[in-house]
Amino acid sequence: MNGILKTVFSNLRYSLLAVGIFLFMLIGLLFLSEYIFITPFVTGHIPLGTELGFSLIVIISGLSALVLPMNIYRINILKNSKRKIGGGVLGSFIGAAAGACSCGPIGFAIISTFGSVGATSMTFLTNYEIPIRIAAIVLLAITYYTTVKSLRVECNLKPQ
Repeated sequence: MNGILKTVFSNLRYSLLAVGIFLFMLIGLLFLSEYIFITPFVTGHIPLGTELGFSLIVIISGLSALVLPMNIYRINILKNSKRKIGGGVLGSFIGAAAGACSCGPIGFAIISTFGSVGATSMTFLTNYEIPIRIAAIVLLAITYYTTVKSLRVECNLKPQ
């Protein structure tokens, strides 16, 4: 697996894409989950008891930054091939979106427009935030495994 990672991320374009995805997701998810504040100045705060949620956000951001460039690399290799491209990218996006399940005040403002259904769904997301993020990590890990397997088999990349 390390040889495949070296092959994909030896290209500067994919490495920069991974760094960009990681920073975008990390900052976005930390802001939405109220770990980063921008008023009156930029500051961060991890309240006691929320360390697990913070850790899960970092893991989701890291796995997304690993999986998405690998899938884009795979698509670029297979775009002229007649082989079928699987749903690896879709799994990456679903896993990343599941990491943003509790959206703090923004989520309350948006979901409250849906009335009682919105309140019920927001309560569900708030209560099951940690299990949803763990499920997102599992989904991203499965996507990583299938992407590496696909790169090895379909794209003829050999681990070094």
